[in-house]
Amino acid sequence: MLRTMNTAIRSSGSPSSRALNFPVAGMSCASCVGRVERALAALPGVRDVAVNLATNRASLVLDGGAGPVEAAAALADAGYPVPEVESLLVIEGLSCASCVGRVEKALAAVPGVTGASVNLATGRAAIRHPEGLVAIPDLVAAVEEAGYAAQPLDAETRSDPAARREEESRILRRDLIAAALLSAPVVILDMGGHLLPGLHGGPVTAGVQAILATLVLARPGRRFFLRGVPGLLRGHPDMNALVALGAGAAYLYSLVSTLTPGLLPAGTAHLYFEASVLIVTLILLGRTLEARAKGRTGQAIAGLMDLAPKTARVVRDDAEEEVPLAALRLGDVVRVRPGERVAADGVVIAGTSQVDESMVTGEPAPVRKVPGDRTVGGTVNGRGSLDLKVDAVGAATVLAQITALVERAQGGKLPIQALVDRITGRFVPAVIGIATLTFLGWLLLGPAPALGTALVNAVAVLIIACPCAMGLATPTAIMVGTGRAAVRGVLFRDGAALQGLRDVRVVALDKTGTLTEGRPELTDLLTGTGISDDAALALAAGLETRSEHPLAGAVVAAARGRGLVVPEPESFTAVEGFGVSGRVAGRAVALGAPRYLDRLGIARDPDLTVRAEGLAAEGRSPIHLVLDGRHAAVLAVADPVKGGARAAVVALKARGLAVAMVTGDDPGAAAGVAKSLGIDIVAAGVLPGGKVEAVQRFRAEYGPVAFVGDGINDAPALAEADVGLAIGTGTDIAVDSADVVLMSGALGGLVDALVLSRAVMANIRQNLFWAFAYNAALIPVAAGVLVPFGGPALSPILAAGAMAFSSVFVLGNALRLRRAGGAAPTHATASPLEAA
Repeated sequence: MLRTMNTAIRSSGSPSSRALNFPVAGMSCASCVGRVERALAALPGVRDVAVNLATNRASLVLDGGAGPVEAAAALADAGYPVPEVESLLVIEGLSCASCVGRVEKALAAVPGVTGASVNLATGRAAIRHPEGLVAIPDLVAAVEEAGYAAQPLDAETRSDPAARREEESRILRRDLIAAALLSAPVVILDMGGHLLPGLHGGPVTAGVQAILATLVLARPGRRFFLRGVPGLLRGHPDMNALVALGAGAAYLYSLVSTLTPGLLPAGTAHLYFEASVLIVTLILLGRTLEARAKGRTGQAIAGLMDLAPKTARVVRDDAEEEVPLAALRLGDVVRVRPGERVAADGVVIAGTSQVDESMVTGEPAPVRKVPGDRTVGGTVNGRGSLDLKVDAVGAATVLAQITALVERAQGGKLPIQALVDRITGRFVPAVIGIATLTFLGWLLLGPAPALGTALVNAVAVLIIACPCAMGLATPTAIMVGTGRAAVRGVLFRDGAALQGLRDVRVVALDKTGTLTEGRPELTDLLTGTGISDDAALALAAGLETRSEHPLAGAVVAAARGRGLVVPEPESFTAVEGFGVSGRVAGRAVALGAPRYLDRLGIARDPDLTVRAEGLAAEGRSPIHLVLDGRHAAVLAVADPVKGGARAAVVALKARGLAVAMVTGDDPGAAAGVAKSLGIDIVAAGVLPGGKVEAVQRFRAEYGPVAFVGDGINDAPALAEADVGLAIGTGTDIAVDSADVVLMSGALGGLVDALVLSRAVMANIRQNLFWAFAYNAALIPVAAGVLVPFGGPALSPILAAGAMAFSSVFVLGNALRLRRAGGAAPTHATASPLEAA
């Protein structure tokens, strides 16, 4: 999303001076400050360099020597890079894929910009650049120089996208109606001329047609000329240029035939006013239908934004006060009555209720809320009343973050789009060239009088070849697909993950917290000679109080559940991937996997080892207890398998995917869990760092890998995988490392993500095939290539209708994705997202 620039670029001294203030990464001490200052001061034309370690920012003034790009490069070379941010612009005037390429090139040419991506469907541009070194006005100026209007995507421009789309549709409907009313008499007079030859070409008829056609092109059709002619003069023609050339050529030829027919060869003074006005009318019809369909593609975002209530009931001094949602502050106490939408993210401090969180998780079952539980703004309260303390407002709320994720994914580009961009970048100039050759070919080789035929065929080529469908093929499918995914509790952080997930061949799943509930329980306690069960459990629990491992919590909970006194450890050491050790109640205690005993040089008790292996075969995780250097006991912990996990594994395998489980558990215990779930590939006893190696091994053996995890130690594997999917109920680090977030934690969301990915990519292939096949097939027909062989020609009017239909077809095909993945979750209370 747009991050507010903390930079003021202003005049300082001479008109060419620029003052910059920007963040610097990597500074940790005063020597770092000195190195940064020296790196910046060494640049030509730089003065007033100041670096602040407390804020990690630098300021300077440029006097026309080095620029922002050189400043960023100097800091990067010194080892203190300027962090990159992404700024968003709303672009007006985009009409086709060639417009997208032109704006992207203009933005990429701004000094300091490292990448620019423009989305035709959303009308937005995402620009990556070092924070503080590129000014938003410079980006806007670059877009305007390319012939388009732009403004920053701030709170005002973001607030109501539906209203903007409705205004666009309203203007298009108005112009369409005006064009249709003015065009109808022209068509009637032209047809009347064919039915009543006495009227055909008469000065009165021709004059009326000329006046009406002028009004059509000057009013509802002027948009094509205002945008197309400047682009043509700059040498960057777009779809508007094609329409302007086609309609304008037909109009001007007819006008000459009406006013000065003597300038044309004998027998060629024909009127094509009806072609010029119907071209405009039919293309406006296509644009109107397109705008309506685009509005439907963005309903997921509109639905998300509508979920948040407009006001909140704040409790102050034992009195309720209704305030706008924007006025909420951290720490406010908000009261939610039965049946209302929860007004804010917070923690319940009073009351109990059932809350429908399906809009966040995709899970239909309401969740019981008691004091201490968290709530999410926009969810639906049940029959109870809740008081909650607000702990997140504005952009920090879950709903705002979900909206931002969906917007980011919808605005992204898939790798396949690069090919489309390369083709469309050369497409419009190629079409103009084909139209010129068509005109010259018919003029030189066609039957006399050839001028009219040459003009009609050239105009048909210009109109039929609009690249709108090409530009809309990918972004519209992404918009609808990611919106549909959000309805089902699947958030794509990046649109490219859609394509990546389609290509995966193996799904690797972390066990604890992903395949299992992540709430292990102590199931067995086996002791050797010389120690009681309670004594062994109390000592083990005392040591585990310092551990953050989920299995440690199960041991501590079991001891306290038995009413045992859990002693505080006198010392504690954790060896990642092996176990823990320390002193408890004056005794040397160690707990861990069998490999930890080997590492410590402890001889295993044969009887305990055999019994531990039996527990592991049943899918339980044995923990070996060592007391004073002797193998003394085995504690077995089991983590219940998540409901639906086996069904998800079956569904993945049915779709031809290999399914693997990755865990640090003992191989025996891991094999038991894998067998119960139907998983054939198991990587057990894996240390946290080994999960990355496991992903690499799976990739080498099977192909692209999707990794699913929820813990901090899963983050490297999530980043390494071709597609990382994080359980939304897991840690923030895991979520931040993933490409896809499964909000509910249920593995059914993984299957939904895969199904939606394949559906979106299939839809994109269909759209691209239609867009390219349409042009490949109809451009030769429009050029009249088939006429010498007895085939049909294509009039400009039919060409305009076909062109409009192509864009509407692509949009309609993309909208079918709103039903992808089956029925949406059943909600207790209908959500605006369901309609999306």
